[in-house]
Amino acid sequence: MTDLTKLSLADASKGLKAKSFTATELTGAYLKAIEAANPSLNAYVAVTPEQALDMAKASDEKLVQGQGGALEGIPVGIKDLFGTKGVHTQAASHILDGFKPEYESTVTSNLWRDGAVMLGKLNMDEFAMGSSNETSYYGPVVSPFRAEGSNAGLVPGGSSGGSAAAVSAWLCAGATATDTGGSIRQPAALTGTVGMKPTYGRCSRWGVVAFASSLDQAGPIARTVEDAALLMTSMSGFDPKDSTSVDIAVPDFAAAVERGVKGLTIGVPREYRMDGMPGEIEKLWSQGLEWLKAEGAVVKDISLPHTKYALPAYYIVAPAEASSNLARYDGVKYGLRVSGKDITDMYELTRAAGFGREVKRRIMIGTYVLSAGYFDAYYVKAQKVRTLIKKDFEDAFNAGVDAILTPATPSTAFGIGDETLAADPVAMYMQDVFTVTVNMAGLPGIAVPAGKDAKGLPLGLQLIGKPFDEETLFAAGRVIEKAAGGDFAPKQWW
Repeated sequence: MTDLTKLSLADASKGLKAKSFTATELTGAYLKAIEAANPSLNAYVAVTPEQALDMAKASDEKLVQGQGGALEGIPVGIKDLFGTKGVHTQAASHILDGFKPEYESTVTSNLWRDGAVMLGKLNMDEFAMGSSNETSYYGPVVSPFRAEGSNAGLVPGGSSGGSAAAVSAWLCAGATATDTGGSIRQPAALTGTVGMKPTYGRCSRWGVVAFASSLDQAGPIARTVEDAALLMTSMSGFDPKDSTSVDIAVPDFAAAVERGVKGLTIGVPREYRMDGMPGEIEKLWSQGLEWLKAEGAVVKDISLPHTKYALPAYYIVAPAEASSNLARYDGVKYGLRVSGKDITDMYELTRAAGFGREVKRRIMIGTYVLSAGYFDAYYVKAQKVRTLIKKDFEDAFNAGVDAILTPATPSTAFGIGDETLAADPVAMYMQDVFTVTVNMAGLPGIAVPAGKDAKGLPLGLQLIGKPFDEETLFAAGRVIEKAAGGDFAPKQWW
């Protein structure tokens, strides 16, 4: 039998429906792969084999009767940010030590409704704060990729590094992820996977641990554009429990994948040509435009003049919201509690012991920019800049642009414990330079593997779309995927 874990999600689904293999066999193959690989990759922080096999057995019963949902029997991994009833949900933080919620997030509920099987919870940057998956309380995730001729461990990107690594290393057929400033698209680009950040409001945030509520959005990471489309169709939908959820019909995203780009206008923002951008990324960007043109798209230079302010504005808005959201973790009702001489001392000791260094840094930045005397100078100004960034995109779309093509990341994967990035948080924050604008404007964006650098490491391209027009991104992403035609699977070393 073929290695079942190497099948795409779409092919696995066809195989299950054709009864070529059972959901129990498919789930067992993934559990075996996790057992072998996770000690090396650290992609999962909790594996749920008994629950997975029970869910697979239930799927088999439905499949035998010719029933079942769109994802019936498909084993998936869940980022540790999504609430899963009775199962470890700690946002990879010590402060949520031992927390197992009594509720299920709407996104995971949607997946279980459609027959998906939960393999376990995936590692991530603590509270989704990071671009390398090195801030997790459970230690860094190790990328399944290695530079040619080197055994040095590389980061998978973050914050959804566990999701990206698990998908890339065949440890799940697809994974949930979240994106606040690039946390789906950046790790996808660094691991040769496809990451879709939907329009803000497309997927419910209910039951997902909050980082920055006006920026956070759930989405899928998968091996192919089609797989990402299948997952996103299940994950999406209106939720009255989320006040930011938009009541809009969910299209069949997979049906749009082969639509092509003939007649579309693709924008190329001149502000994304950064000083010091590696030549291979510039070359890949040009190549991507040629691929789209060859399929009938028209390329148009555009300007997004406020791009240069996006990163500083983001690192005011996001920490401000984080400082407010994370105030609830105080050791009183759940999670870690460090006893003190009085309640104030208990709060302080619990938060000091429970939060990691990067989370503390962002809480302090956020509290500072919201404080009296600085609120207008920083937070209000950042929100005004955010409005201007959104208007830049609106102007481009109103001028006839259907989608925008940019690089996904400023570099390929870097080493775990990179001294330059460890010593300079701003250098690490620059990893999100091409992605944060999308969150600030609430737009959809997809990262698709498109090439490799000289050391054989994956490089991705990003497509940015109009609000609630993810279908165009899936169609254009598929054109790039087909044209790139490369094998973006890692060489197994674990």
